[in-house]
Amino acid sequence: MSDTVNDAWHMLAPPVGDPHGPLAPLLLGLTVVTGLVDAFSYLVLGHVFVANMTGNVVFLAFALVGASGFSTAASLLALVAFSLGAVVSGRVVAHLGGGRGRMLAVSTACEVVLVVGSLIVGWSSSTPGAGAPRYVLIALLGLATGMQNGTARKLAVPDLTTTVLTMTITGAAFDSRLAGGVGSKIGRRGLSAGAMFVGALVGAALVLHSDKPLALLVAVVVLVPIAVMAGTLSRAHPVWDRAA
Repeated sequence: MSDTVNDAWHMLAPPVGDPHGPLAPLLLGLTVVTGLVDAFSYLVLGHVFVANMTGNVVFLAFALVGASGFSTAASLLALVAFSLGAVVSGRVVAHLGGGRGRMLAVSTACEVVLVVGSLIVGWSSSTPGAGAPRYVLIALLGLATGMQNGTARKLAVPDLTTTVLTMTITGAAFDSRLAGGVGSKIGRRGLSAGAMFVGALVGAALVLHSDKPLALLVAVVVLVPIAVMAGTLSRAHPVWDRAA
């Protein structure tokens, strides 16, 4: 139990000398954002995810064989937008040429702009889940989360891809002592899963019981301090900022 608590605490408050510095708690915040935007996309925009692309590949297959409630166009657009966002993230990272905090700050600032754009579209349309607004929202949010995921990949903080939990959950089970491993790191990995759960829970509650685009507003409220903190903390060029 003490190992679990220590793992969780060190993710939330990295000790001095941690090679990833404050990146873990910042990426944990982005994982919450994933839950928020995917709750909005699935519940408002139809059976489509803007952050979890595994689901969209499956949904695309369902749509192609005529399953009710699934859209070929929506799934394809989400996949294309997400991929384009990852491409843009790669170009941004290459242009910046180093500085992990700056990478995260710039990428998250771009994500803020895209999510704010989505929020404006969502609030300006009486039916954001239909017609042109639906596809604009899928495109904007797909671009945003593609950038987020691409940057998280470059930062390479263990167990924090911010959008995919399958390997995180697999690792927790496979590495457990029950499976003959050395330790599941359930405190750390559980926090990652819990962050997405909390984001999805809050997002779903807002969509179902309040003004639907409020889920996107909460995402912006989470994203802005992450961008500011990432940029501010990296200005002194600490060791974690230069780490590969």
